[in-house]
Amino acid sequence: MNRPVASLGGSQLTRLEYRLLDDRGQYPVLYYYQNIDETEIAARFACDYFVKDAVVYERQSCAMEPLTYVVYVKKSQEVENDNTAEQHRKDIRIEIRHFRTEAEVYPLLFTYVVKQNKEALLYLQCDYFIWSGREWQKTSAELDEDRMVYVIYAKPVEVND
Repeated sequence: MNRPVASLGGSQLTRLEYRLLDDRGQYPVLYYYQNIDETEIAARFACDYFVKDAVVYERQSCAMEPLTYVVYVKKSQEVENDNTAEQHRKDIRIEIRHFRTEAEVYPLLFTYVVKQNKEALLYLQCDYFIWSGREWQKTSAELDEDRMVYVIYAKPVEVND
């Protein structure tokens, strides 16, 4: 018996595509992944930026189509500064970097190492966190596939006395 594979509650959609939004209304596939874990898809959906092949893309929207999850992206004006790739990493790294509006380089504050994408997803979805006794606010999140790391950009929360 044939039945539909794609549904809002189904767990059988395991293809992920990154598609480029262009000015002509075309959506060419830039990258695709087969049999990708849904928790990793959710973590990727939570990222505002995607870095691949030294190009920074900005997420415009996410969608679910029959048999496929889709992230629509545009090339960003942001420039990737660190291309030191670490291949074949088993753990999942999450860098927390200090965001400053006019900065060209965002200093690394600390790095979390987690074992599963569901842990990474929790970090990526947090808007605020405490580090070194200070409250920080996430400004954006990124998946840098070149370096195999998630990056959370954050700024300190100003205290008004």
